[in-house]
Amino acid sequence: MGLIYHITEAARWDAARRQGVYWPAAFGSDGFIHCSTAAQVVGVANNLYRGQAGLVLLVIDAARVDAPVVYEDLYGAGVDFPHIYGPLPASTVLTALPFTPNEDGCFTLPAFTPTQEEE
Repeated sequence: MGLIYHITEAARWDAARRQGVYWPAAFGSDGFIHCSTAAQVVGVANNLYRGQAGLVLLVIDAARVDAPVVYEDLYGAGVDFPHIYGPLPASTVLTALPFTPNEDGCFTLPAFTPTQEEE
């Protein structure tokens, strides 16, 4: 099972679960859903979301995503990030972990066991 991760607002994820499909706000302009590997997600969180509350970390089973999942370096930084080129069915998300920053505003990767299922 190849796991990839996506950070979003808890309210946006709640709405997506009710609708059965997730689209981030930037999908219209970007054309894909930005994701990260386990090794990348904390750096992304600390760079883009430092100190922000109300977030969840979506743990996605990339093998179950119908849309193409492409690993690419769009910014010439020498690092490939996974991108989903289409909608994300809620059923492909194994769980949405509360993603709360530490007291200093930085994030750490929450513990996750792949056998967990979302409630």
